[in-house]
Amino acid sequence: MNTVYDAAMSAALEQARAAAVSEDIPVGAVVLSASGEVVSAGRNEREASFDPTAHAEVVALRRAGAALGDWQLSGCTLVVTLEPCTMCAGAIVQARLARLVFGAWDPKAGAVGSLWDVVRDRRLNHRPEVIAGVREQECGRLLTDFFANRR
Repeated sequence: MNTVYDAAMSAALEQARAAAVSEDIPVGAVVLSASGEVVSAGRNEREASFDPTAHAEVVALRRAGAALGDWQLSGCTLVVTLEPCTMCAGAIVQARLARLVFGAWDPKAGAVGSLWDVVRDRRLNHRPEVIAGVREQECGRLLTDFFANRR
């Protein structure tokens, strides 16, 4: 599936592969500006930083805020290899992102449609556009291979 987010997902997959090298779950993310340029990148860093909040999405959002000098990332897009969890979905809403693009679904902890749908909850004051399944098989295979090798 070739989309306008294909190159950004490639960058997120590079981040995910780097996470796997450091023994962290291979999830990667990039934040795009409103014009489509990469503002920041992040990968899971929980093992490296001993920080339970160091998910790829949170790392990328923190770096984007620092790069742009604003916590409100209005107009920006987050591209991530795996459906965000509840913590990350909440951070996406709080950051006021315009759009979330993700690859693989997470049936065990996903909060963008699998178990919950935090980002599209009508009770919240901000709801980003969601584009799911971008390079889904490739993103999912990276995770499947990672866990198969750990067993």
